[in-house]
Amino acid sequence: MSITPLSSAPLSSTPLAAAPSAHRTAVAPFRGRIGRDARSGHYAAPHRYRLHLSTACADGLRLAIGHSLLGLGDTCPVTLLPAVPDCPGGGHAALRPLYDASAHRYTGPAHAPVLSDDWSGRIVSAHAPDILRDLDRLPHHGDPLHPAGWESTIGAVERLCAEEIEQSAQYAGAADTDPAARAAALDGLLDALGRLERWLTGEEYLVDGRITAADIHLWVCLVQLDTVHRCHLDASAVHRIADHPALWSYARRLAAHPAFGTRLDLDGIARRHHGHCQGLEAAGAAVQILDWAAHSADLPRTPRR
Repeated sequence: MSITPLSSAPLSSTPLAAAPSAHRTAVAPFRGRIGRDARSGHYAAPHRYRLHLSTACADGLRLAIGHSLLGLGDTCPVTLLPAVPDCPGGGHAALRPLYDASAHRYTGPAHAPVLSDDWSGRIVSAHAPDILRDLDRLPHHGDPLHPAGWESTIGAVERLCAEEIEQSAQYAGAADTDPAARAAALDGLLDALGRLERWLTGEEYLVDGRITAADIHLWVCLVQLDTVHRCHLDASAVHRIADHPALWSYARRLAAHPAFGTRLDLDGIARRHHGHCQGLEAAGAAVQILDWAAHSADLPRTPRR
């Protein structure tokens, strides 16, 4: 099925209602921050930092989009990693020297994404949400991703995407969960999508009348919902998810934006998903909501690994 959503218009400043109260994220072994001056240790100097990421990973895709929107190509280079991690535990062999240099006898997996310091050869941070915020502190050519006055709303969108959409979608498609729990998770997912649908009806972006980190979080979340999570849902559930025309019109519009569409590695996302997923494929796998490749087909492509 191909959905043809309605068009949207500019944004109001209505905040998101009923955002979840806590944001659960994986614990990162390194959580340094880029400060505002030399006293911070990691201060915002051009040509000092480097991103290591895979755009097949949701966190890596968010950072690649933010990096592009800020115009950081000359200031903070990006090293692209393979779509499928090549070490046990989901790590990347290419990142092992950085992890070894950053922690004595580190034995954990060398996860991506990573922000490294080329001056010291060590890791600044492996915590993707902090990295996205700190990209705003580097010398850049775009509008800030976290505009002043909108921090709490952007944080609410980030938490909603992580908890009410991504986690609910995972539970709704989990083969080892009882039917009642799956149905409750689906209801929670649809409730979150319904709130976003109402917010985006007649609006172009989520906050401040332009693209911000809130749009990055939501768009990548919708990509994951359509390319990964729907594979474990039944067809009826996917049709209900697709029945949010303003939301999917918004997703389609951003897919045609160079900073978004050119970073989308659909083949890599599929290989990464099938490389580690243990779930059972359901009928929803055949019900595509958006033709992501078609919406970004006319954009210049970035080389993939």
